[in-house]
Amino acid sequence: MTTFTVLRTSAAVCALSAALVLTACSSLNTSTTPDQAILAACPADKQVAADVEIDGSGSSSGDAIATERLAITADVVRRTAICGGHLLVRAFSASSGATVTIYDGDLSLPGATDNARLRRVDALVEKVTAEITATYGDAIAALPDGGSDITSVYRLAGEYAAQLGDGYQLQLYVLTDGLNNIGTDLTSQVLTPEQATDLASTVNVPALPGSTITVAGLGRINGDTAPSALVEGLVAFYNALCVKTGAKTCVSVTDYTAGR
Repeated sequence: MTTFTVLRTSAAVCALSAALVLTACSSLNTSTTPDQAILAACPADKQVAADVEIDGSGSSSGDAIATERLAITADVVRRTAICGGHLLVRAFSASSGATVTIYDGDLSLPGATDNARLRRVDALVEKVTAEITATYGDAIAALPDGGSDITSVYRLAGEYAAQLGDGYQLQLYVLTDGLNNIGTDLTSQVLTPEQATDLASTVNVPALPGSTITVAGLGRINGDTAPSALVEGLVAFYNALCVKTGAKTCVSVTDYTAGR
């Protein structure tokens, strides 16, 4: 069964965090730290296969957007390190072949106890995030112009998950304005949620059962937010696309507030 979270404002941080870590904010004991809450929500019998796909097309550029995406990526680094697993960060633009790898490596925290491991998380997050930040600008600049093929990253995510195998849970984050214009056109008209859902049914995506998929930044164009009617159509499209993969959890948002 797929769980939906449809959010478009940072005011819904609690609900978004609940969807991502699969625990309700209201259920957290006041003495539980955010890192302990993340640990408690880690997959019980799998490692994390975190896949961050960053849209480098022109409409989705700008310093503010870059800062937001690096903050989200740092949040994913933290979650992956706490749970243990593999992190892949890529930038993409006009096709699944037009990608640049920003980071690709295992993340884990040494220590004999949970508390000992959690005490090491800040240093690891700082180190990995610094590496990603140092590479980010050059990676975006190296991408070819010519459009944005956002739907193609689902195939890439499927290949990544298959390479790691059944011992991992795919956690896909697509950081994009959502304005796909290659293959499937989401730019020439404002779609109603019904039209967007119907359009998503025509797009081929791989089966990604048990995964979590977050699409963040929808309608955010060079620092501004698109009209609400356009955003509603984008949210409906990417939620429908997510459901088609068989994912366990689907989150489609404009503003993802990364936080501990």
